[in-house]
Amino acid sequence: MGWVFAWLQADSNAAAGYSSHCVRCTVVDWFNCEWRVTERFVKMPRTFTHEEYADMVYVYGYCNGNANAAVDEYRRRYPLRRTPNRAVFTSVFCALRECGTLPSVHVSSERRSIQTVEEQEEIVSMVQRSPTTSTRRIALRLRVPQSRVWRTLHYDGLYPFHHQPVQHLHPGDDAHRLQFCHWLSHNRELLPYILFTDEATFTRNGITNTRNCHNWAQDNPHATVQKNFQTRFSVNVWCGIINDMLIGPAIVEDRMTGDSYLHFLQNDLPEHLEDVSLDTRRHMYLQHDGSPIHYTRKVTQHLNNTYPNRWIGRGSLIHWPPRSPDLTPLDFCLWGWLKGEVYRTKVDTCADLVARINNACVRIKDRRHELRRATRSTLQRVHKCIEVGGGIFENLL
Repeated sequence: MGWVFAWLQADSNAAAGYSSHCVRCTVVDWFNCEWRVTERFVKMPRTFTHEEYADMVYVYGYCNGNANAAVDEYRRRYPLRRTPNRAVFTSVFCALRECGTLPSVHVSSERRSIQTVEEQEEIVSMVQRSPTTSTRRIALRLRVPQSRVWRTLHYDGLYPFHHQPVQHLHPGDDAHRLQFCHWLSHNRELLPYILFTDEATFTRNGITNTRNCHNWAQDNPHATVQKNFQTRFSVNVWCGIINDMLIGPAIVEDRMTGDSYLHFLQNDLPEHLEDVSLDTRRHMYLQHDGSPIHYTRKVTQHLNNTYPNRWIGRGSLIHWPPRSPDLTPLDFCLWGWLKGEVYRTKVDTCADLVARINNACVRIKDRRHELRRATRSTLQRVHKCIEVGGGIFENLL
């Protein structure tokens, strides 16, 4: 049994080859009837408190930037503290002058309060009670940092997922969708011969997604996006996809009617199909949706004569289900692709809009692999629609 006396000696660790987070510990104890003095270096925490850093800067300035004098002055003023070496004084001052921060990134941990188990459970419980709540709302209610809410939710395996907009279905639509999906599933060999068609309207406003619009700058440039133009214009565009080929576009500047659509089927569509092989045209199925202009008596009669039992739509033996844009590659692929190409920059004139549509379609026609993949993905969507009983399935893809 002996008595042990120990103290931390003001070190010159840098000169001794030790890092600044080591200090020299001198131990004096009674051993074998004699006093024994030993020295050893022990590791200390790398960081100091905010109060200690502030005192270092003050003492360093008091000594006119002399680091050696700052060490002695700091030891005289604060004899019960751990004395930093001259390199610490220099690094703290340089970090504040050049970066505006303290030299250690671990300092921020000193002001973090300990998170209790009750707080973690309350954060998770609030999300379970209201899955659409925001981390900002939770942080305000619990009076905790928002970053802590994020870490707690991620630690529990919870992540935010965006809602996906889907087509609204009416009662009874499920049965029509199932009927078509079962037909295409049983006749999948006909998929390369189906000409999917649709019309879309392109306006001057285009697509404005301010969520993805930003400017990187040191100062706020106060950038703007123009919309709601007083002078407006729009064009209607018809397009078709058959296997890996884009058919069209056909630009219709006026509003399309039943008569104009019949004129298009009789005169314009054969010209657009000239690049399609003869064998494909002989076995081709024409698909269009249940728009009123597609359901006139003259249009139905023309389709029955030109494509007997080989057209898909309202009034046909192969009924196209209403409100089903998720089953045609033009709606779930082409229109978004095409508008993304057209509206890269602002459109000023109607002629410019038409020229962009034509040029974009030329580029898309060269990407036949993507078109073929979009057509084949229709079968995947058909099978998924059958799995959910004809309901909404896009959120499950």
